[in-house]
Amino acid sequence: MDKLKKGIEEMQNHNYEQAARLFTEAIDENPKEPVGYINFGNLLTHMNDYERAERFFNRAIDLDKEAATAYYGLGNVYYEQEKYTKAQEQFIHAIQNGLDEADVHFMLGMTFIHQEYVKLALPYLLRASELAPADVDIQFQYGLCLAQNGQIDQAQQVMERVLQLENKHSDAYYNLGVVALHKEKPHEALKHFEQALEIQPDHMLAAHAKSQVEQALNE
Repeated sequence: MDKLKKGIEEMQNHNYEQAARLFTEAIDENPKEPVGYINFGNLLTHMNDYERAERFFNRAIDLDKEAATAYYGLGNVYYEQEKYTKAQEQFIHAIQNGLDEADVHFMLGMTFIHQEYVKLALPYLLRASELAPADVDIQFQYGLCLAQNGQIDQAQQVMERVLQLENKHSDAYYNLGVVALHKEKPHEALKHFEQALEIQPDHMLAAHAKSQVEQALNE
């Protein structure tokens, strides 16, 4: 097995020192090959060493201006530091250079969410949801974004899909409750809030919404 593959295995097994040694050897043997720098950058990102990770990704990009995964890795470095505009630029470069995977579309969408550009986030979260129909986090964030964009019926469908994937998703139940309130169905909303609290008794938003609905129904 080559050193890069073995290094990735060691990284997945949390043997970071072993992974670093293998990536270093791979870079020493092929200093003009960007993949070694990208893998080392990913390892450093895992270890929260963002400054060095940035240098490794930039080195990979210097060697290959079309190295899509290097832009993606650099985007993650900025995202983890809450530098959302810089992250966004890198994720766009990754997509422009041919990376068409759920994660990059999802991360790009999330950079817009964090900057409160919910309309701009929607097409990227839609694409991510198409590419990863079984990913609970992606589907949930897509459903949330639909709701934020006023697409209530579609949001409801997506939240129901989230519950098919993970039937104990308290936030999905909470959001279905909000949808029901939006549609002026307080009894249905109450049921959803109760389901959220059954799964997560300390769900503050569901508890607050439940008491508000009960109060309104009792008036």
